[in-house]
Amino acid sequence: MDKRLLVLASGMFAIGTDSFVVAGVLPQVSASLGVSVALAGQMVTLYALSYALLSPVIAAAAAHWPRKRLLLTGLVIFVLANAVTALAPGIGLVLASRLLAGLGAAMFSPTAMAAGASLVPPEQRGRALAIVIAGLSSATALGAPIGTFIGGWLDWRATMWFVAAVGALAAIGVAWRLPAIPTPPPVSLARRLAPLGDSRVLLTLLTSWLAFSGLFLVYTYIGLTFDRATGGDPRMLAGLLLLWGVAATVGNLVAGRLTDRFGSRRIINVAIALVAIDFALLPWSSASLATTVPTLIVWGLCGWGLLVPQQHRLINITPAAAPLVLGLNSTAVYIGVSMSGLIGGAAITGIDRHALGLVGAPFIALALLVAEWAHRRIARPAPHSAEAVAAALKAR
Repeated sequence: MDKRLLVLASGMFAIGTDSFVVAGVLPQVSASLGVSVALAGQMVTLYALSYALLSPVIAAAAAHWPRKRLLLTGLVIFVLANAVTALAPGIGLVLASRLLAGLGAAMFSPTAMAAGASLVPPEQRGRALAIVIAGLSSATALGAPIGTFIGGWLDWRATMWFVAAVGALAAIGVAWRLPAIPTPPPVSLARRLAPLGDSRVLLTLLTSWLAFSGLFLVYTYIGLTFDRATGGDPRMLAGLLLLWGVAATVGNLVAGRLTDRFGSRRIINVAIALVAIDFALLPWSSASLATTVPTLIVWGLCGWGLLVPQQHRLINITPAAAPLVLGLNSTAVYIGVSMSGLIGGAAITGIDRHALGLVGAPFIALALLVAEWAHRRIARPAPHSAEAVAAALKAR
């Protein structure tokens, strides 16, 4: 396996641990700071919103930076932000530090994914993306469960110190092992947003936005949704997160190979359809441990199995603008995550927390309709769209 891709995956593991571990310690944060779980859940919202909005801005502003320097700077900011979270005396500074952590993630993640895709031949892009994103999904298998366990054993501040340590180790790995990566030509913010003028790209991004809005609506408040299965025990929740994360890692890696073999359409449609049904059944399947286990396996396999074919589809639409569209896809995913924190927080104050799956399922089902619309639009590509963007990038 390419060591360069593994180094990039290590950084994604750190970013992913921070993204997913917060959901496991929200009850502890709520109790420690004397705020509601819904308000504590905005830690997820602000992190994701910062990431989503700053990704294209940072990509344009730092376009002339060497890729390795940009990756390392992002990780340093990320580590410092998590240290501030661990030390913060109140919810105000905690939320502000989550914005700073999102900045670090915005500098690292899109750059890492674009670099991974550029390091291999076109026919291996699906697998390369799967390896890099496996760092993100494996954070659900190892980072989030370990962090959640630490939160239950010690406290949530120890969890945030754990995240900072993981980020520091990733930075050391990138500094030591990653070779210099060619810097792409500088591209203005306007040109980075230009692919949105292509309906094929826009519909594919909308698919990611809708699907991950529904998926993370439940994940952000997973401790509440599955409290009947865990009995409120954070150690049991950590075990369930471990199961979900293993399934996510397997789904991610398998999706890469299946996408290279069968193309993106089949994998996208099957993954979305299965997870939509899975979420619609959550009010009943989350009632016991026996039914929760298969529910989390399907969720992990299909939810994370969606990300690789979505990125593969975007790269095939406009190969020359791959870094741009991958960055936009990350923005779409994290806008969905930020929306999920807000919508989920509102939902748990007005409905049974065990019914969150019924709130998320319609978002996922709508993503399936949009994905098929995107496929039909891709089948008859329009002139003067993504091709024009690619030509403009080459001209620069």
